[in-house]
Amino acid sequence: MTSAIRIAAPCVLLSCWLIAGCEPAPRGAGDIEGAARPPAVITQRGERQRAARIDLGIPNRGKQILFGDLHVHSTFSIDAFMYALPVFNGEGAHPPADACDFARYCSGLDFFSINDHAEGLSPHLWRETIDSIRECNRRAGDPSNPDLVAFLGWEWTQTSTAPEDHYGHKNVIFPGLDDDEIPARPISSISITTYEQKPPPAFVMKAAAGLVRGLGYAPYADVLSTMTALAETPDCANGVHVRELPLDCRESAPDPATLFRKLDEWGLETIVIPHGLAWGIHAPPGATLATQLEGDLHDPQRQRLIEIMSGHGNSEEFRDFPAYVTDESGQRICPQPSKDYEPCCWRAGEIMRRRCGDLDSDECERRVAAARQLALDGGVSPDLVFVDSGAEDWLDCDQCRDCFKPAMTLRPRLTAQYGAALSNFADESDGASPRRYRWGFIASTDNHAARPGTGYKQYARTIMTDARGIADAASEARVRSWLGGSQEDPRRPQQARSTRMFELFDTERKASFMYPGGIVAVHADGRDRRSIWNALHRKEVYGTSGPRILLWFDLVNGPLGPTPMGSEVELDTAPVFEVRAVGAYEQKPGCPSDVERGLSADRLHRLCRDECYHPGETRLPIAAIEIVRIRPQVVPGEPIAPLIEDPWRRFECEPRPDGCIIRFDDPDFVTGARDVVYYARALQQATPAINAATLRVETDQRGVATAIDECHGGYRTPADDDCLAPVEERAWSSPIYVDFEPPVSALALAGD
Repeated sequence: MTSAIRIAAPCVLLSCWLIAGCEPAPRGAGDIEGAARPPAVITQRGERQRAARIDLGIPNRGKQILFGDLHVHSTFSIDAFMYALPVFNGEGAHPPADACDFARYCSGLDFFSINDHAEGLSPHLWRETIDSIRECNRRAGDPSNPDLVAFLGWEWTQTSTAPEDHYGHKNVIFPGLDDDEIPARPISSISITTYEQKPPPAFVMKAAAGLVRGLGYAPYADVLSTMTALAETPDCANGVHVRELPLDCRESAPDPATLFRKLDEWGLETIVIPHGLAWGIHAPPGATLATQLEGDLHDPQRQRLIEIMSGHGNSEEFRDFPAYVTDESGQRICPQPSKDYEPCCWRAGEIMRRRCGDLDSDECERRVAAARQLALDGGVSPDLVFVDSGAEDWLDCDQCRDCFKPAMTLRPRLTAQYGAALSNFADESDGASPRRYRWGFIASTDNHAARPGTGYKQYARTIMTDARGIADAASEARVRSWLGGSQEDPRRPQQARSTRMFELFDTERKASFMYPGGIVAVHADGRDRRSIWNALHRKEVYGTSGPRILLWFDLVNGPLGPTPMGSEVELDTAPVFEVRAVGAYEQKPGCPSDVERGLSADRLHRLCRDECYHPGETRLPIAAIEIVRIRPQVVPGEPIAPLIEDPWRRFECEPRPDGCIIRFDDPDFVTGARDVVYYARALQQATPAINAATLRVETDQRGVATAIDECHGGYRTPADDDCLAPVEERAWSSPIYVDFEPPVSALALAGD
């Protein structure tokens, strides 16, 4: 990097931060190359699935399982564009058109949605996105039986350093594509005028773009050019109905209640999907889903689904890790480590202890205590207490050691299990039932290179995951110096000063927690757009960690007969359930012949790296089926941990390629006399997977972490090292929510 770019790059990054948006210059959404897949390919998908259903003895209910991805970013997104830059060894732009060709040909999906960050979508980019998604659907063949359905949406991206004001990220998706079926503008979580500092004037950024382009650094100039367009977009007026606002203003909603109100004003069908909630690089310590059960912060009609697995990790599993404890005065202090978990604030103290050197013991202990408190106060960036430290110093602090493909720095009170156990009794005085989350469970990729459904094969780690890293050691040192500051005294902890830009560039540990991502499956009445949407709306959906596992989970003795996953029922007798699961097809190398004919060789290589979804003839066995039982709170303050039984039951399966069937009941349901949530988890035979061992921790005889062997996204780990480790890939059903309804005789007796 030359001296000129060393001067220009910090200005680019600072300007990006000030206006919260930097994507590619408005050069269009790209060109979709491929036409619809041949009808015979689509027919074969249904026939193979029908054969598996017959082998398992599943009645033909007229439904087919379709696979998709409801969380896909192109380089129209803020962070996606940053990771495409040369400083990250980026591939360059991947606009929305790439997502269409990748979903159709590389991953062979049935549906997907585009979800670029609203915070960086200029009016021009929003219109380009709409046009590209429409074109993708026009190429799909017969609308009643298309090869691919593309949905339109965006991501509402909110974070806060204060747990009580942190609401996380949500994808907003619409079923239709006509002008009267979609909003004129995406809704951001922030506006330009909310910043303490205003962005530089547009003429300054235009001049800077010209200078940087003249120096030969076109990608960075593209950032500035697009930033100019964003800076020139005025904020929408507050308190004005959305349909009365100008088309080309920047609309924002600072909290979910405002987002839902604005969506109400549009009056359109919408599904809003919380996702990535438990990922601790965004969520502050102590953040909890209980916050959003209050007031109008949760809309159960819109928030019908939750993404529990993505390429950024698993947000399913609750662990009773304390974010902090309080002393007698109410001061937050660092909790002590346990056998299964070490808080990063505690690790900060141990780092300080190693640096004490010839300090007297009392002074050393004072600095150890200070390091712990400063790291706790550092929120999402405790490592900046020692800016000169490396990831190896922090070992596996704040990580879940026994979770499946965990999210980095898991926030347990933002997991799906914790949410399912919560109750809010605010309306109890009105005789209303407690407020609860009743989500369907899905998975998706959260891919930031316009690659929907990357989990079909475990290959090309730095291409098929969001693992990114600085290109070389010199660049990394400069970035950390620009954005993280320097260590004033190596033997004294300092206050952590984190910025959003530093979080984007601090990729060293994150890369070990990046996976190819999950996938969402729907039990749909047909392949058309409305059938898929209806399945999503009724929550007859499930997620997998990537493989196309087939899964059925039914309440056998429902009030109206067999009842599928996602249902809500009332029972006065013990529920009886049935689970049927079939493993995914083993993959053949390369791509099917119709793919090689449908895309040019150059595009096939750039998008797919010459590997596609290419199922063989044999399915992997299901190793086991686990049942999770959760009993939501029935009184305020009831402890959560005892309410989550994971697993409550486990059934080992014979290693048969034609699948596994189990049936079980809950004899405690009636005597427990409380509502219960049940869901199934089908575990596939172990296979190698990218980053399945995350930090690859080494431990001593006591089980204490002593070293890590990270899988870097940058120069430290070779790009051809996929960091594979064996793991049981899995599928999660949507829960069945069974409310206890006392028998009529019992109610009559109570009335007497």
